[in-house]
Amino acid sequence: ENLVAKVRSVAGVADAEGQITGYGTLLGKDGKGIGGNGPPRQAGSWVEDPTLNPYRLVEGHAPRGPGEVVINRGAAKAGGLHLGDRTVVQTPQPIPVKVVGIATFGDADGFGTATFTAFSLPEAQKVVTRQADAVSTIVVRGDSGVSSNALRDRVRAVLPHGVQAITGTQLANERIDSISSGFLGILKTFLVVFAGIALIVATLSISNTFSITVAQRTRELALLRAVGATKRQVRALVALEALLIGAVSGALGIVAGLGVAGLLKGMFDVFGFALPAGGLTVHPAALVIGFVVGVVATVVAAQLPARRASAIAPVAALRDAGAESVALSRRRVLVALGVLAGGAVLAAIGVSAGQTLTTGIGALALTTGTLLVAPVVLTPAARLIGGAFTRVRGVTGRLAVQNARRNPRRSATTATALVIGVAVVSLFTLFTASLKATLDDEVRNGVKADLVVATPSFGGGQLSPELATDLAHLPSVAQAVGMGGGPVELNRKGTVVTATDTAQLPAVLDLGGDAAAVRALGPAQIAVTRSTAKSRHWRVGSPVTLTFPGGASRPVKVGALFDSTDLLSDVVVPDRLFAAGTVQPTAQAVFVNKKPGASLDETRRAITPLATRDSGNVQTVAEFASSSSAGLDTLLNIVYVMLALAILIALLGIANTLSLAVYERRRELGLLRAVGETRRQVRSMLRLESVIVATFGTALGLGLGVVLGGLLFLTVSDTGTVAFPGTQLAIIAILGAFAGVLAALRPARRAARLPILDAIADA
Repeated sequence: ENLVAKVRSVAGVADAEGQITGYGTLLGKDGKGIGGNGPPRQAGSWVEDPTLNPYRLVEGHAPRGPGEVVINRGAAKAGGLHLGDRTVVQTPQPIPVKVVGIATFGDADGFGTATFTAFSLPEAQKVVTRQADAVSTIVVRGDSGVSSNALRDRVRAVLPHGVQAITGTQLANERIDSISSGFLGILKTFLVVFAGIALIVATLSISNTFSITVAQRTRELALLRAVGATKRQVRALVALEALLIGAVSGALGIVAGLGVAGLLKGMFDVFGFALPAGGLTVHPAALVIGFVVGVVATVVAAQLPARRASAIAPVAALRDAGAESVALSRRRVLVALGVLAGGAVLAAIGVSAGQTLTTGIGALALTTGTLLVAPVVLTPAARLIGGAFTRVRGVTGRLAVQNARRNPRRSATTATALVIGVAVVSLFTLFTASLKATLDDEVRNGVKADLVVATPSFGGGQLSPELATDLAHLPSVAQAVGMGGGPVELNRKGTVVTATDTAQLPAVLDLGGDAAAVRALGPAQIAVTRSTAKSRHWRVGSPVTLTFPGGASRPVKVGALFDSTDLLSDVVVPDRLFAAGTVQPTAQAVFVNKKPGASLDETRRAITPLATRDSGNVQTVAEFASSSSAGLDTLLNIVYVMLALAILIALLGIANTLSLAVYERRRELGLLRAVGETRRQVRSMLRLESVIVATFGTALGLGLGVVLGGLLFLTVSDTGTVAFPGTQLAIIAILGAFAGVLAALRPARRAARLPILDAIADA
């Protein structure tokens, strides 16, 4: 802290203030922590200079004495707190406080949904960092006319080794980069992947639509050829049509996309991943990129139908011909089988070697081969699926099966979009279920403790490091081992470590044959996984420099090696060593063993009051296993919502194809009505045809997704086994078939309303 006065004396410095920033959960009126699922829960010191403080007092006054705090207005609203209320701030020790001021972050209620609790500087040093002579940072304001860069250079000259001076702009850029490379980067990647899936599904549907319309305009295009149009002109005609449709649709998509963006923001709020309430930011470049990609996708989707159109001979104008080929070439079948075989071999190599790239290439080949072989499989599949319809619905069912099999290539292409959508959903479902099952097995088999005190996963809460000591003093408790940790550097390379009482760790976790080595760790030794030791060329006895976030460094040695486990980081550090170099050590969980003769319920009742003091939950091992994987369910729900749009696009494609098929078969439908088929039977026939195609696409997508999900999981997992979530996959299958009914509603209604005589006369 004495560095503050030295900085303040630098020429050009108008003011300098020391500041404390650390962890602190503010409890609301209901006694529960405010915030969670990512946004920081911060406690620190109030900066007196308003020019240096991003927070502005809007009610009350700055904190002056012990127990007085200023909180941000967003936290006050979320927790039902008002000026003068008394509550608790966990740092992580519970600190009784009184709200004497409410502040805004600039004009906003807070920095997103993060919470901020400000003490006076002496009080923050006492209850947050527990270091009376230290501050986290020094914020500096320069005299008028002194640039930030000049001020930085002057201040840098008086700083000791290991302390940096940076401008406010640099700090802002560093924090933006940190956010972008963290959760925001992952979110952007996920959204781009989802957009790619939706784009592929839409492109397939567009291509199928153009193929059908070209087939229906065979005579028109042939007449153009007959009167002198060249192949190039016919291709240009179809391409120009695609360009116009893409441009109009892209413009509509921009408007719709702005609305969907608002819905997605609300969706994240519902699932607990609240995004900052700063409104939607619209970048013109994003709109232009979206528009261009949509137009290009439409034009690309029309290229194959355009080539087919240009191949129509002029003589086709004199006869009833179609541009679509119904027959499947032998070469196509052989190529499809070859691609499938190659994909299977590559995937097997990738899984056995643990090479994600090889597995990914094999998965892509398997997907391509599946789509190529789909028309071949469709005929027997339609017969099998439609068998029940034939028995129940008689002639109507037989006609539906025949219609689905009439053009296998078209039906398979119609189902392709649904295949991809369902495959991605089932892939995520199986992969997540396998992760959950592996984590559950790891916890159930790896935890030897009787009870666990923990904060909710993704909740943002922390436990006091003293909680384990307090619990160990209870009469019914044999051992209580806390587990914390955080980011450090090992030989200047960043990593995350687990900090715990290594001597007692084997009593609560099953470390197998490595237990004795971990138990014998010295105060200046660390334990690392064998895979980490191999990648860093370490062995037992290797010297390592351990650097903490505050800048303190400690020379340590590798004292033990252990096998990887999901319950521990790749590096385990003795808790006393970690606490000595960390400003504000915390714990994420405490593992408790009861004494012989004490009942589980008795022990649970005894430790609950102390756990509740730190907002911890007392759980059995089974409950802890379930809560540890709860975040995966939230993630999967978000995936389902996002991919539902891709499946909706696929269903629109099915509906579009059926609508075009109704137009194409007007005369046939009219003749059926003329010989006695009712409107209800026509609607039923179209619905059954749609259900057959949708069921085929769903079944093929489920099979493909299960295979790909299993391959991906086996590639990235060393010890896990693939779990088969039968219930979820069955629900996906049922919804896929039901979606066929929905897709056929409008086309079936149109078919039933066709005037009989007009339809018969339509040649």
